Amino acid sequence: MVYAVYRATASWFAQPKEEKSKAITEYLARFEELSGTVTVRTYSTLGMKRDGDFLLWVISPELPALQAFFSGLRKTALTQHLEESERYLSVTRESMYTKSHKEEEVMVTVEPGKSQYLFVYPFVKSREWYLLPMETRQKLMNEHIRIGHQFPQIRINTSYSFGLDDQDFVVSFEGNEPKEFVTLVMKLRESEGSKYTVRDTPIFTCSRQPIDEILWSLG
Repeated sequence: MVYAVYRATASWFAQPKEEKSKAITEYLARFEELSGTVTVRTYSTLGMKRDGDFLLWVISPELPALQAFFSGLRKTALTQHLEESERYLSVTRESMYTKSHKEEEVMVTVEPGKSQYLFVYPFVKSREWYLLPMETRQKLMNEHIRIGHQFPQIRINTSYSFGLDDQDFVVSFEGNEPKEFVTLVMKLRESEGSKYTVRDTPIFTCSRQPIDEILWSLG
């Protein structure tokens, strides 16, 4: 899966209104055509992050389908006026801290829900974490999981980037109330395992919105 963040460049704002309309119409047509081969969720970050106007969450079991999706969009006129400020590549698999009595690695899928908000960030743990005994890590993760269970209205999606991208994981949370997510993160900061966190930024707060509304709101 890929989380890709875009923002409009200065050249977009200099375009005549009719050229913007043509570019958006073309992009939407290509977007609809390409979306048949992948799962896509679209979110606005306008006004919530300086270096991003919208985020595309694109999911596919195969990398070629992801590449074809982004390649197709790149050929549209609008794309030359968009800067991709962040992109995170990751895959899903069953967590070793939650699976029961299975030695084999199990691949799982992510099905985005219908929550209004998505909170996305890359996550890196220290090398010291991976050198801890498994029993110690399991104990620390059990605390982490218990805290998460206090917020059943917040859904977590954890995917793995080891060897694929610059972070260890990409974490996204879905929910309808940002204040609840703030409380969850505050509690997680107080957990013992948090001292092994090296990086968990940048964080993107995203509001679910149809792609046509997102593009027309760019200005």
